[in-house]
Amino acid sequence: MKDKFEERRKALIERLKEYGYIKGPAAEKIKKAMLKIKREDFVLPEHRGHAYDDNPLPIPADATISAPHMHAIYLSVADLKPGDKVLEIGAGSGILLVYAKDIVGSKGEVVGVEIVPEVYRFAKNNLEKTGYDKKIKLILSDGSKGLEKMKFDKILISATCPEIPQALLDQLKNGGMIIAPVGEPYGHQELVCVKKEKQNKVVMKSLGSVVFVPLRGEYGWK
Repeated sequence: MKDKFEERRKALIERLKEYGYIKGPAAEKIKKAMLKIKREDFVLPEHRGHAYDDNPLPIPADATISAPHMHAIYLSVADLKPGDKVLEIGAGSGILLVYAKDIVGSKGEVVGVEIVPEVYRFAKNNLEKTGYDKKIKLILSDGSKGLEKMKFDKILISATCPEIPQALLDQLKNGGMIIAPVGEPYGHQELVCVKKEKQNKVVMKSLGSVVFVPLRGEYGWK
């Protein structure tokens, strides 16, 4: 069966690379993953026709699937490597988990946490229909509190935080990285990259202004 979205998918990915959203050491792996994964499988049926517009789209419970350029930014900054252990807080549609899994490969581990039951079910269904449900662990929980006894190379937070939750900093391996939006819901937000260096020293860098839905949970926005 012909993939009617294939040409639009290719054109979008080429634009993202041309505009500098897909870059860095993992650029070719990011491009390969974004070409392979069908974004139309991660949006609501009524929005499939807009799957390759470079815009966020609504998903259940007033959540969104981020614009493709934002996923490209996260993946480029994260510089995922084969074997990396990756956590996403605010799994949403599930597509960023799938991109990450494709890049880290069979020796890597990808875990997603979603606090909203309706969104969790949406992501779970998307993983099942695309064959990633056995490759990715998806948890219904308050991700702002972290996960007990687990350490990660990269943590991706896909909702804006009042500040980076300490529980997630504690779960970051030395040499690891958190990428997260920080700021007021529907106000000024900055995407930040937080690196944990030796002796648990933390270095934070701003990557520019963004707009994300608020992080829910004990250490999110009330």
